[in-house]
Amino acid sequence: MEIDRKMVEYVAELSKLRLTEPEKELMQQDLSKVLQYMDILNSLPTDGVEPLTHVSGVENVFREDVAQPSFAREKILQNALAADEGCFKVPQTVE
Repeated sequence: MEIDRKMVEYVAELSKLRLTEPEKELMQQDLSKVLQYMDILNSLPTDGVEPLTHVSGVENVFREDVAQPSFAREKILQNALAADEGCFKVPQTVE
């Protein structure tokens, strides 16, 4: 795929970028280089290569989720500026 000036202007518009003429020229060159590199990557043999989610082999290290007793609701609501029916009462933020 060839990157032309029209494509650069389209991508800039989608990205909400205002590019000067020299910047458009530089962007055209840079995007062309990216596509050339992608062609190189696409030509590599990947048969038998498993997809990765992490290159470092990190596994899920989350702790076991265990329910534990919490503070009493009344004790927590002692710090509230206002409470209503056992809940914090806050000013309305959305109309």
